[in-house]
Formats: sequence, structure tokens, C-alpha cells
Amino acid sequence: MGRIRTKQIKRLGHKFIELYKDDLHKEFQGNKQKVQALSDVRSKKLRNKIAGYITKKMKTAED
Repeated sequence: MGRIRTKQIKRLGHKFIELYKDDLHKEFQGNKQKVQALSDVRSKKLRNKIAGYITKKMKTAED
């Protein structure tokens, strides 16, 4: 079984994908920097979870 992500992570991830789809990539490091630059997320853990969710969605969307 995989890890469960909260509604907050999924909601923010989908919002980022809607607004900034062209700026996001299939690599975690780039997405992590974009989330930091484009939002006011203060927690490193929350930022990484959002970036990881975005990365997963970007990889599965193009496959």
C-alpha cells in the first residue's frame, strides 16, 4: 500500500497544475523550487509533499 495524501495536498497540487502546468516538470527538484517560488508555503515538509504529488501527477499524465 502507498502513502495517503491529505485533501489539502491534493487540492493544492491540482491548483498548481491548473495554473502553472507549463512551468512544472517530471522532476522533483524543479517542482520543489517552483512551489517555493510561486506560493507562501512556510513548511519544508508541506512544500515537499506538494512537489512530490505534482511530480507523480505529471509523470502519470504523460504516460
